[in-house]
Amino acid sequence: MKKLFILLPVFVCASFAESHTPIAIHNARVVTVAGPVLPRATVVVRNGLIEAVGSDVTVPADAWVIEGEGMTVYPGLIDGLSTFGIPEAAPATTGGGRGGGGGGQQAAQAPQQAPANPPARGPEDRPSTTSWLKAADLVKPTDRRLDGARGEGFTTAVTFPTRGIFAGQGAVVDLGGDTTGAMVVADNAGQYVTFATSGGFGGGFPNSLMGVIAYVRQVYLDADHYRQAKQFYASHARGMQRPEYDRALEGVLESSRVLLPATRRIDVDRMLRFANELHLHAVLYGLPEGYRSADLLKNANTPVLVSVKWPEKARDTDPDEPDNMRVLEIRDHAPSGPAMFTRNGVKFAMYSGGIDRRADLFHAVKRAIDAGLSQDDAVRAMTLSPAEIYGVSDRLGSIEKGKIANLIVTKGDLFQDRTEVKYVIVDGVKFEPVEEPAGNGRPGATDATPSEVPGGNQ
Repeated sequence: MKKLFILLPVFVCASFAESHTPIAIHNARVVTVAGPVLPRATVVVRNGLIEAVGSDVTVPADAWVIEGEGMTVYPGLIDGLSTFGIPEAAPATTGGGRGGGGGGQQAAQAPQQAPANPPARGPEDRPSTTSWLKAADLVKPTDRRLDGARGEGFTTAVTFPTRGIFAGQGAVVDLGGDTTGAMVVADNAGQYVTFATSGGFGGGFPNSLMGVIAYVRQVYLDADHYRQAKQFYASHARGMQRPEYDRALEGVLESSRVLLPATRRIDVDRMLRFANELHLHAVLYGLPEGYRSADLLKNANTPVLVSVKWPEKARDTDPDEPDNMRVLEIRDHAPSGPAMFTRNGVKFAMYSGGIDRRADLFHAVKRAIDAGLSQDDAVRAMTLSPAEIYGVSDRLGSIEKGKIANLIVTKGDLFQDRTEVKYVIVDGVKFEPVEEPAGNGRPGATDATPSEVPGGNQ
């Protein structure tokens, strides 16, 4: 058996990867998520799929055997909102500039040899909109962050373009494979929407939160009118002038799901009303104050994505400047949101929010567990729940026969202190993560702007 050593010296994790050989994890504790925990079982992986799982499974003669005594097998973690696989943020190519406002997003850069576009005057200019961009066309196996993500236990990510208001369409991708085609699991995870403003007076439309919300509403109204016009023309083409092709509206119509940001209870209420008014299949993301909004979400039956990068004091803040009680309360109570969602029956998943070290990720999830979330629900919130939210639970998120072989093998319970990730299996290929000392975080996470960290600082 040949071993391929992948050396990435400037990133937090390197890994050994094995080729597509049948693998049997023997006599391990197996957390299936979709069913009961198997205290002593065998999982067989072949051709990228789970061939068998159970207490009475025989190890195939041709399998590479991992002796699982004292180890636990989990489904691979799914980062439900990320840019993994997209080496650099896709540039916005239409509309006016933007920045500040909803999270300090950087202004879009025009092509070097083309004159800058004038500031947008209204929604007809489609400012900060690249709704037609598809993450499935942008992902590359050469993204150097993938190895570090696998080191954290992630085998799958739902990845999105992030720049602009209508940033583009996401894709569910596996964090292995040597081609784009081998990475993509599902090519339309939804439209990623932010509330980035254009930067104030002179920056063009929209330059306020109210303007952004009005613009988003207008785009959806325009898209519905555009859809009806196309349908009518298709049935009555002769003698009628055809509607003009609008790629921005085409991108909106292609997206059956929309991700909307929400921070406070008032934001949640606004977004739920907004989605109901426009008949959108919405998923809310961010939710640092989700513990205040569980009742609203339960009544609306709307799923949410919760960032585990919990609010904390900014590093460049004056240490002698006191924080007000509201800020302190949010920092203290934010990790209790997932437990509150569980008690109220709200469908939710947790995502990394740009945390780039395994120990930090585990610690962040542990804070939610300490705040009342059960260990089982924490595992589900980063495996089967995101798969259900994005409609791919028939192939991802649990350890069941026939599903994609995305697994992590740990020594110790997941999300607990001192737990080691021994093996990560992506599409049936085994990796052995090796974590470097603390302080060497992956570029693009620690130093990223909010526009490069989906769901960050909205």
